[in-house]
Amino acid sequence: MSVNYGAKRVVVGAHYGLRDWLAQRVTAVLIALFTLVVLAQVLLGAGEIGYDKWAGIFSTQWMKALTFAVIVALIYHVWIGVRDIWMDYVKPVGLRLALQVFTIVWLVACGGWAIQVLWRL
Repeated sequence: MSVNYGAKRVVVGAHYGLRDWLAQRVTAVLIALFTLVVLAQVLLGAGEIGYDKWAGIFSTQWMKALTFAVIVALIYHVWIGVRDIWMDYVKPVGLRLALQVFTIVWLVACGGWAIQVLWRL
């Protein structure tokens, strides 16, 4: 017979790992499909590859929307991976928290820069 002292502490909820695993796969598929779309436009388009061609690819509204979705997916994909690295290999809680905050700030800054570049085209 076991004795229960206080409330049970659940560190990780059910399906927590499955949700992250699935998010990694879905975002990876979206990134891969986007890469294929861009490669198809570059390789199948007429003309020399230069700034004008790249600007033309990303100038349509549907491509800007798709690129925005991929940027968000990429940021989320990276966050899950890097967060798991910090959680698995950095044991001091203060250092791990500092690294996670730095990662979030860095990813938000990179995302903002990518959006700024995209809408400047």
